[in-house]
Amino acid sequence: PHVAQFNEVDVTDLEAFRAELKPEAERRVSKLTFMPFLLKACAKALQEYPQFNVSLHSTGEYLIQKKYLHIGVAVATETGLVVPVIRDVDQKTIWQLAEELIELTDKAKQRRLSIDELQGACFTISSLGAIGGTGFIPIVNAPEVAILGVARTEMKPVYFEGEFRPRKMLPLTLSYDHRAVNGVDGSQFATYLAKILADVRHVLI
Repeated sequence: PHVAQFNEVDVTDLEAFRAELKPEAERRVSKLTFMPFLLKACAKALQEYPQFNVSLHSTGEYLIQKKYLHIGVAVATETGLVVPVIRDVDQKTIWQLAEELIELTDKAKQRRLSIDELQGACFTISSLGAIGGTGFIPIVNAPEVAILGVARTEMKPVYFEGEFRPRKMLPLTLSYDHRAVNGVDGSQFATYLAKILADVRHVLI
């Protein structure tokens, strides 16, 4: 059973923070995208809700709890979609994640990924932000039990601090296997993830 939980996140402050880091990003890495922040937020959410950090045994009879946080990131290539895996996301800085993402994305497009770099994910992120669309429902990458779909950020009028203001809103879809994850858990995970992305300081707590 495949369930999808939708949410919309105010990432105005996070995008402003990322813009402030642009000079340092140009010095450290070629580009600081939104994805490293998303990786850190997902890792934090997986720690808070470990029922998502499991795999379903092929028999479907029991779950295997993971004690590590490896996250796959879907990359579109000329030969199709591949999902390189970022290991130990919780133990890496934003800069380390940015560098590793650039390296793995480049290797994916050149078809140079090793088997180890494609295996072991606990959770997957699939982003279509650069391509467009208001939202989509990603398919869970078994034996994982959940995947996050990210669409394009849009500027929208939002009632904020007593008045309507233009805010950058990010559509998210959390898809999960209902055999492993309850609907309440799915809603709480999505809400917690939105809280972190709205104020990245929560990653430090």
